[in-house]
Amino acid sequence: MSLPPGAREARPVAGGDINEAFAVVLRDGRQAFVKTRADAAPGEFAAEAAGLRWLAEPGALRTPRVLDVDDGYLALEWIEPGTLDADGEQELGRGLAMMHTAHAPGFGRFDPTCAHDEDEVAEDRAPGSRDGDDAGVTWLASLRLSNEPTADWPTFYAERRLRPLALQARDRGALQPAGVEAVERVCERMSQLTGPPEAPARLHGDLWQGNVLADAKGRPWLIDPSAYGGHREVDLAMLALFGSPSPRTLASYQELAPLTDGWHERVGLYQLLPLLVHALLFGGSYRAAAERMARRYA
Repeated sequence: MSLPPGAREARPVAGGDINEAFAVVLRDGRQAFVKTRADAAPGEFAAEAAGLRWLAEPGALRTPRVLDVDDGYLALEWIEPGTLDADGEQELGRGLAMMHTAHAPGFGRFDPTCAHDEDEVAEDRAPGSRDGDDAGVTWLASLRLSNEPTADWPTFYAERRLRPLALQARDRGALQPAGVEAVERVCERMSQLTGPPEAPARLHGDLWQGNVLADAKGRPWLIDPSAYGGHREVDLAMLALFGSPSPRTLASYQELAPLTDGWHERVGLYQLLPLLVHALLFGGSYRAAAERMARRYA
């Protein structure tokens, strides 16, 4: 366990599948949420911190303020948890639409430097880290993926997401050879599958419902991003993977940023990404689900 220097009164709290998480009081008296992992890769928490800042920059949705970050931990402002109410569900839809249409500089790497609060202190960033480096890669759970830009979305989704994950799954025995082949065929067909071209959106990148935190006032906050510039349907597909979001959320989204024709048919295409991640990390039924989804689009 690694905590910020001077942290005290640490008590374990829920914090996801791969990290330990604690509520702590920092040396300066602020209450914080700290996530930590002994085998975290150098720069992993810095990349998450950069993503939180970048997603907050348009002012569309709240993200916890980064209080301290190091290779061994990430300390965030404490958000008193609650339940998303009806207004919060609508706010989530509107906020996602505004965040996505704030756009990104391209498909992949982003520049988070504009997202730094003026009163942020140097300790808010990993020692020796550079924000551009934090934005050049992303992690989905403990899996490192490249954010190196490509000229178009089909190429990025195939070459920076699905194909690298399929190759890792092959090497680890997490997919059957036929499943890997099906993912390869999807990648080869990608330009036919992704629908009308759109400008790159500012993506959370791992937006399952557990990464939408409700505060005590019923308002939504985004946590645990895997941020990059990509297609906005990725976030919406992920939000629907482990349970359907409120109809209010989708209706509010569509009012501000209507989805293009055929988006329903592409939901599974974008759910293939988290299914491959889960097959790699957890195996079991996720392997079969990923292979089934790949065959559907192959």
